[in-house]
Amino acid sequence: MIAVCDDEVRECLDFSRKIESLLKKMCVPCVVRQYNSGKALLKEAAAYEMIFLDIMMDEMDGMQTARMLRRNYPEKILVFVSSSRQYVFDAFGVEAFAYLVKPVKEDELRQTFSRCLARLERRSGDYMMISQGRQTAKLFLDEILYFEIRGRIIEAHGKDGIVSWYEKINVLEEALRGRNFFRCHKSYLVNLKYVDVYNRQEVSLAGGEKISIARRRYEDFCQAVLNYMRDNGGVVES
Repeated sequence: MIAVCDDEVRECLDFSRKIESLLKKMCVPCVVRQYNSGKALLKEAAAYEMIFLDIMMDEMDGMQTARMLRRNYPEKILVFVSSSRQYVFDAFGVEAFAYLVKPVKEDELRQTFSRCLARLERRSGDYMMISQGRQTAKLFLDEILYFEIRGRIIEAHGKDGIVSWYEKINVLEEALRGRNFFRCHKSYLVNLKYVDVYNRQEVSLAGGEKISIARRRYEDFCQAVLNYMRDNGGVVES
C-alpha cells in the first residue's frame, strides 16, 4: 500500500492518480490513499510500505513527519516530493529513498518505483521463520543488525527493537548460511551489511553499536567483509 501526503488537496489527488496510472502500466497492483496532514498520516502509517511526502505543509511539515515516521517505523520507504531542491541534504538525515522535484516526470517516477520494487523484493525474499511460544513469526533478515546468543535464547537486534526466542546456535547458523551473516564471536552473528569499522577487538555497526570479535575469527571475518563488499559493489576490481 502507498500513502501520499500533501496539504494541497488538489495536488495530492492528482499525484495519487498519476501513481495509480503508472502502476497500472507497470502491471503492479496497489492501493493508493491520500492524506492532507502529517498528523493524519501518522495515525495510519503502519499500513503503508511506501510513503510520498510533500515538504512544505502547515502545522507539521514533511521533514517533521518523516522524523516521526523514522522513529516509529524505520523500515518505511520515504520519498519526498517538493517544488524546491532546497531540502535535498535534509532528506539524507531521515534516510529518504528518493527526492522528486515537482512537476514530477513520469520516467523519474517509474525509475523510483522500479528501485522501490527491487528493494521490497529483496526484503520479502530474505527472511526466516521463528517460533515464539505457540506463535510463528516472520523475521526479515535485512532489518537485523546482529544476533546475540545467551545460552538457549537467541536475541535478534534490529532497527526497531529486539526479538527473542529459544533456539540452538547451530540451528541458527545453518539457517543463516550464505545469507551475509558471520559469526565473529561465540556470542554474536553480525549482518555484514551494517559493518562500519572494525579492528581485532570489536566491530562497530552503522547504527553506532559495538560487538566483540574473537581473535581467532578475525582473519576469516576480514575475508567475509571483503567478499560481501565485492559482491555488493563496494570493491572495484581491475
